[in-house]
Amino acid sequence: MTQLWQLSAVDMAARLARGDVSSRELVQAHLDRIAAVDGKVRAFTAVFHDRALADADRADDERRGGHARGALHGIPVSIKECFDFEGQPTTLGIPSWRAKVASADAAMVTLFRQLGAVILGRTNISQTMLFVESRNPLFGETANPFSLAHTPGGSSGGEAAAVAAGMSPLGIGTDIGGSVRTPCHFSGIAGLKPSLDRLPMRGYRTVLAGQEAVRGQSGPLARTAADVTFLMRALDCRAMSALDPRVPPLAWEEPNDLEVRKLRVGVYQDDGVIAPSHAVARAVDRAGDVLRARGCEVVAFKPPRVAELVDDYLAALSADGGEMILEALARGEVDAVLKPLRRVATLPAGVRRGLARALSLAGEKRAAGMLSVMGEKKVAELWRLTDRLRAYRFRVLDAMDAAKVDVIVCPAYATPALPHGFAKNFTLASSYSMVWNAVQFPAGVVPVTRVRDHETVRRAAKDSIEKHAARVDKASAGLPVGVQIVARPWREATVLAVMQAIEDGVRGDDDFPRTPRDPSA
Repeated sequence: MTQLWQLSAVDMAARLARGDVSSRELVQAHLDRIAAVDGKVRAFTAVFHDRALADADRADDERRGGHARGALHGIPVSIKECFDFEGQPTTLGIPSWRAKVASADAAMVTLFRQLGAVILGRTNISQTMLFVESRNPLFGETANPFSLAHTPGGSSGGEAAAVAAGMSPLGIGTDIGGSVRTPCHFSGIAGLKPSLDRLPMRGYRTVLAGQEAVRGQSGPLARTAADVTFLMRALDCRAMSALDPRVPPLAWEEPNDLEVRKLRVGVYQDDGVIAPSHAVARAVDRAGDVLRARGCEVVAFKPPRVAELVDDYLAALSADGGEMILEALARGEVDAVLKPLRRVATLPAGVRRGLARALSLAGEKRAAGMLSVMGEKKVAELWRLTDRLRAYRFRVLDAMDAAKVDVIVCPAYATPALPHGFAKNFTLASSYSMVWNAVQFPAGVVPVTRVRDHETVRRAAKDSIEKHAARVDKASAGLPVGVQIVARPWREATVLAVMQAIEDGVRGDDDFPRTPRDPSA
């Protein structure tokens, strides 16, 4: 018998509308699921048990009175800890931020409540939200439901783990370098990073406040592409614009109206920064085969000069010399993954350049390149970096135009999920996602397959980063693997339609990563 927490959000909404189930029943089922499995997964930083039940009762009363606020009315949801909740601290896992009590709800929290959604609780993040795990000194370490020895990703990994384990059907995270997409890929679920400013960000907290060269964007996570579409469809653009005027009050396109078979799809496996794991490359191939079978024209495509773009991305995000991160981390425990970043940030520029040269001579050219671009910049240099990032957006669009490509399918991350602690010194593995933050394109992830035993051996390693990737691959058997789908700005409907087409084509495969998942060692 299917449990209520196992239902899709689409099915929950249909049952609520028919009166087959109450919001209280749905919410209680999810609270019970949290109580049963979150002791292993540790996805939630706070569970709003009493308020969630009261909000569910209110939603039920409104339905009985003939008033439904929309598709999300009575549906349980969860939300990342970086969004403000009135009267509660927004910490980002930073001990010194425990006193930062919010005076008002974030726009996304307000929106959910206006639409009648029931917020179950807040979910865990990486400390500072700047690495691809979800661990910090305040709330501990979140585990992946597919393997408790692995991370569900970050920084929205608490959301991904909660959704994958059936503790929440829908969630909202944020993404500045893959922080929605990487957790979806690691955890066997679906998610979307919309175009910049498509969804509200007012009341979102970051240690990089004021950094505008590459801005974060909120986005949905769910177990299926259909549920991601359901949530996007339910969010009223005019209401969002009223809460955050950066959101354009324009209706978005309907994915069901798009004919996928008419799309020309560009596919690439390797962006030239870190080679993908065998399972990651196979997942991209499988997605391409599915789309080809749907009638799409599938061609080879690669965005130009990704390594240079990643350098500019990292240079822009570190332009303050790490001052804001150092200030946030100055008083209190610091996660081990962040300690090398803190050391690099405090190095004098000359020492950093000398260390980069030494690394390059030792054959560590990728690590040397990353070290050489990080550090404090003068205003004029930051402006030049920002100009290059904006120009790159047009370079990618020009390349898509030249190839007549409507949508791109590629990896979301270089490897499957990392063992706990393995995000340390592995920043470049996020290049597959970073590029689409830098150019502000919509990008989604959908689950495709799981790592097969013979795919855990990586080709010969060139340097310490490749050796690190080989250790990740060696421990990856059975883990889920997703693919990334990218479209032109404001074409979220195209991304969602292609996500759905791929999911439809692979769901019957023997090694499709099925969720919700009972946590396993």
